[in-house]
Amino acid sequence: MILESMLQKHFGFSSFRAGQKEVIASLLGGQCTLAMLPTGSGKSLCYQLPAYIINKTIVIVSPLLSLMQDQAEQLKMRGEKKVITLNSFLSPQQKQAALKQLGNYRFIFLSPEMLRMRSVMSALKRLDIGLFVVDEAHCISQWGYDFRPDYLNLGGFRAALGEPLTLALTASATAEVRKDILEKLGLNGSNQIITSIDRSNIAITVEKVASYEDKLERVIQVASEMKGSGIIYFSSKKLAESVAAMLTEKGINDVGYYHGGMEQEQRMLIQQQFLGGQIRIICATSAFGMGINKEDVRFVVHFHLPMGMEAYVQEIGRAGRDGKQSIAILIYCEGDEGLPLRLAEQELPTDIQIIESCRFLSHHDHKPSQLPKSLQLDLMSKFSLNETQIRFILAFIKDGNPAEKAEEMRVYVQNRKLIKQDKFTAFYHWFQSSNCRRELLLTYFQEEKQEIIPYCCDNCGFSITRLLEEMPGEINQSSNGGLYFSWKKELEAILFSKRAVNDEK
Repeated sequence: MILESMLQKHFGFSSFRAGQKEVIASLLGGQCTLAMLPTGSGKSLCYQLPAYIINKTIVIVSPLLSLMQDQAEQLKMRGEKKVITLNSFLSPQQKQAALKQLGNYRFIFLSPEMLRMRSVMSALKRLDIGLFVVDEAHCISQWGYDFRPDYLNLGGFRAALGEPLTLALTASATAEVRKDILEKLGLNGSNQIITSIDRSNIAITVEKVASYEDKLERVIQVASEMKGSGIIYFSSKKLAESVAAMLTEKGINDVGYYHGGMEQEQRMLIQQQFLGGQIRIICATSAFGMGINKEDVRFVVHFHLPMGMEAYVQEIGRAGRDGKQSIAILIYCEGDEGLPLRLAEQELPTDIQIIESCRFLSHHDHKPSQLPKSLQLDLMSKFSLNETQIRFILAFIKDGNPAEKAEEMRVYVQNRKLIKQDKFTAFYHWFQSSNCRRELLLTYFQEEKQEIIPYCCDNCGFSITRLLEEMPGEINQSSNGGLYFSWKKELEAILFSKRAVNDEK
């Protein structure tokens, strides 16, 4: 009961959620730990509570600025003052001042890119780090759905910091991904706390429509008739904006949009408005959701197909964090599978881009890890590289010989693309199946369905009408009355977004 009393003292909770206590006990026992806890289960508590018990600095590596900022703000709202976020938005003067005072902070949030900076690593080496946390740890794995090349260096950074006690956190990882995480971080033999990915309070349904216009009409109906807050996911930034405007024009109140192309300040404002209830429905790309601690999201809609099972589980897991009845709706139209496959192709560079980029880098004296921004922009322009592709190239080569790394990189990229295709193929077979969707989902993560759930999935059969009656919250009162519209002409202005392949996330 000692941990429960500490939980009550610092966070006001009387009991732990599934997996939390086991993870914390493992860490306090001095064991490096890999924890897989479902989205919405309170993973951040697993490092926040130990911080107050061991009373040492906690370093948290996170993939997204918005995720870091949200977690830092939540700590500050609880009265924690010793928290800092190191990111690229700090001016040189701010960064210098922060590094000088780094020992005064209990929580240090930073991105893997920041660890490449010598000044940051030098400052961290002077600290007594009580816990090194890798959030969204699946990003480190070549088998993970959301691979981030900068995560590849975390094992080396951890070693350079003296191999501190480490916690790797993820919400959705197969046994293969978990094995890869442990190997990349140098954590073989560490404890693993694995809880079920199942969220029994989220009904799962796939709706097949005949045309793209029908899909848009169905989104209007869902937004009109669903109770409470909701997230509608898109793979296109332009379409997220367009549909948000369309819903507003149709009298559905409190709709906003969010994507990675927006200014950081604007994204933070939208995020806070959604958390605070000023925005009821958010039209967003996958850039939205990590760390969003909103308990009363009642529905998650997928307008476009996610990249795979792991991404799907992450995104629908943002519904029903309060444990109350919620629903996940995937709307599918024949031909939708083309977009995620093309986006997967664009995640990493082509063979030609690899060969020419390595040739370019070979003719410069700068090490790839120290390539000036002007040369990075020149490289991107010459070979039509996006930011993700150039980050991957520079991270893969590190300080090696570009000419010698080209073939190794080319083979790695081809294998990576095959992995992405296989993951999407598994997801494609899942949503096309007529068997229990929850059971198939759990099988993918090497689990078994343990209970009979009244509102399981559409293939198990349930009444959406009755489900809506039992969902908490008020039905949206919009001027359209929740009618099923047919307004083909008004859709023509945004149909071009169906072809928007290059504006992912």
